[in-house]
Amino acid sequence: MALRLPLRWCILVLLALSLTIVMSPKDALGTWQSPPASIDRILDAPLPPAVTISPNQKWFVSVKRPPLVPVEELAAPKIAIAGLQINPQTRTPANHYTFGQLEYRSLESLAKPTTPNLPKDARLGFFKWSPSGDRLAFTITQETGLALWVLDLPSGETRRLTEPILNATYGAPCQWLPDNEGLLCKLAPSNLALPPEAPLASGPLVEENLGRTAPARTYTNLLKNPHDEALFEYYLTSSVEQISLEGDRKPLFSPQLVDEVTPSPDGEYILLETLHRPFSYQVPVSRFPRNVQVYDRAGQPVYDVADLPLADNIPIQFGSTRAGRRWVSWRGDRAATLCWIEALDGGDAGRAADKRDALFELNAPFSEEPQLLWQSQYRFDEVLWGRDDVALVWEWWYDNRLQRLWRINPQETSFEPQLLVERNYQDRYSDPGRPLTTLGEYGERVLRFAPDGESIYFEGRGASEEGVYPFLERRNLMTGETERLWQARDPYYERIATILDDRAVEFVTRRESQSEPPNYFLQARDLSKAAIANSQERIQLTDYEDPAPLFEQVRKEIIQYERADGLPLSATLYLPPGYDRDRDGPLPALFWVYPQEFKDVATASQIDTAQNTFSRPAGFSVLFLLLQGYAVVDDPALPIVGEGEKEPNDTYVQQLVMGAEAAVKEVARRGVIDPKRLAIGGHSYGAFTTANLLAHSDLFRAGIATSGAYNRTLTPFGFQGEQRDFWEARQTYIEMSPFTYANRIDEPLLLVHGTDDSNIGTYPIQSERLFEALKGLGGTARWVQLPYEDHSYRGRKNVGHVLWEILQWCDRYLREE
Repeated sequence: MALRLPLRWCILVLLALSLTIVMSPKDALGTWQSPPASIDRILDAPLPPAVTISPNQKWFVSVKRPPLVPVEELAAPKIAIAGLQINPQTRTPANHYTFGQLEYRSLESLAKPTTPNLPKDARLGFFKWSPSGDRLAFTITQETGLALWVLDLPSGETRRLTEPILNATYGAPCQWLPDNEGLLCKLAPSNLALPPEAPLASGPLVEENLGRTAPARTYTNLLKNPHDEALFEYYLTSSVEQISLEGDRKPLFSPQLVDEVTPSPDGEYILLETLHRPFSYQVPVSRFPRNVQVYDRAGQPVYDVADLPLADNIPIQFGSTRAGRRWVSWRGDRAATLCWIEALDGGDAGRAADKRDALFELNAPFSEEPQLLWQSQYRFDEVLWGRDDVALVWEWWYDNRLQRLWRINPQETSFEPQLLVERNYQDRYSDPGRPLTTLGEYGERVLRFAPDGESIYFEGRGASEEGVYPFLERRNLMTGETERLWQARDPYYERIATILDDRAVEFVTRRESQSEPPNYFLQARDLSKAAIANSQERIQLTDYEDPAPLFEQVRKEIIQYERADGLPLSATLYLPPGYDRDRDGPLPALFWVYPQEFKDVATASQIDTAQNTFSRPAGFSVLFLLLQGYAVVDDPALPIVGEGEKEPNDTYVQQLVMGAEAAVKEVARRGVIDPKRLAIGGHSYGAFTTANLLAHSDLFRAGIATSGAYNRTLTPFGFQGEQRDFWEARQTYIEMSPFTYANRIDEPLLLVHGTDDSNIGTYPIQSERLFEALKGLGGTARWVQLPYEDHSYRGRKNVGHVLWEILQWCDRYLREE
């Protein structure tokens, strides 16, 4: 009798065999290895909780972040369709990240944190604050799906509102109605039958294109056949119901392919976006046809907003978008006013146009003509509503890296838009930060105004030539004048989490230093007026511990140097705990890299790394090498600059090598790193960079490349910062591909890739083909495939194994002189 194994076990066997092929006999074939015990302990250490502050600034909520997940959890069944990976049992994204124990405390009374009554080991997710800010809805993942729960903060009471019936396969499953009315939720229909297994093919699959231009980047997990289409319809079909705070259910919309369902701020109308055929095998679900309609609360149609066709022909130039009404939403400062964007250039960033986008609005009951509020010279980016006469809108453009921030008057369209900020968005030193918001009249986030009614608040990162020091600033919208109200000071890196009053007197910050882990504090800017003035200047809200005390003695320094052409560069240099140059001498080191494209040398030379941050490793961070006696040069600046009409990537290789040479020269000059014992490594685009530096230089003795892409002919319609296609920039694509120069990679190269990588352009076949090329050319290479992992790595065993691989590789090729 033949033994029949489940499909999942067959896949496990095949994966184990694939690992066996590339490992040498001494490596305990096909098994996970662990790094040294000191690293293992840190991998299992509790992580600092995640924090959310209520939009009314009254409640401080923290939830435990789980450590790395068991590989068995990663191996849960998943279905890859239309650019998505879905867990079919729970109707969530595959490997949906969930949180643990929840605690909350009042920012007014400052009582001790309270733990509400929830099921033991509950897996929480999809948090949504209510419009008032006094209730928090969330899901709990159960074996068969998501259940909806709500926490009432004033009373501390929790309540389960549904069984595990929510559908979160595509977007958040629930949105709040006005507080006492509950939530609108997408539910998995109970009467749909799972499509039967695909039958034997009745013939070939045929697609054709009759002269129509429809470029597409290298998307993953797309639909492949009619059975995939049936699965897509089954898993993304939802009914929509109103769930009351008592758990009562009121059906509103029959089962259909629901994308989003959003109530108006006053709760009187519902904006429903649905997907429909024809689907595509070339682009993901975000490009599928969609219908956008407004309904009343009884579920009756009120206004047809748009019926958008399949968007499979959007040009690849950055800044291109779909034609028609897009970004349809509600104004947060009005009861029921629709707003949307329409492309004036057909959505084609390559087309010459005086105006690119237009912002429209339409008030309930949606019987008038839409009103034009603003037109942009460049591509619309974002709008923040404030009140009838104030909104902020951003526009941007990739070719010149320009960003503009405007004040508009939605109430009086004859008001000339006022330009508040115009800057190169890569210019970190001129970044004005982000406007702070508060709850508006209808429970939505709106701009927070100062008492004068003409000023708003910005919080920013604060990068400058002196360092990175976050700030709080007040900006007058009429005069443009700014006033710096607060700024972080040495030895701390501290950022505003929220301000608690319209005068910005009291606020919550997240503070850390090189020696102190991040914690949250309530503090006052003006002690004479602050409610906490009579107690103390700063009240600590959390007390997170150092998860890796072994790193207390690690030395961290931002070093500065120049490229051969005079361009100033920087890097972060880490030295092992207790390192003494006179005693220990020059160390072997790993450079961990990720280049970036710029359009001018001024922004390319800026420093955006904060000296005062608390640096502890997580995941497969190469900082773990510090515990094994290695130095680490993290993110050495490798700017690829193309000024004016020049494209950065046309001189990519030359600039890349020049930047790496400058970094190696600087650390060698300092006498702490041995230039003869260096490795180069990186993840994703950094892995691509690693292979290129091995192919075009002799600076490094070994390389480590994780989840990279190496042959740019496999990404012919653009990649990273390159918006030209292969046929426009054939030579650039070829010269940038390290696969082209695999015969020049004469240093050992470790290749690591997740078997389920869904990132655009980094198919696992990229690593497979480079390994095969190196093997065929007689190179030294090792190829490690991580079962069930996506572009980033989350499995505990996989992460531990990657660290073991990196350490083994460095020990093998850097320890000897």
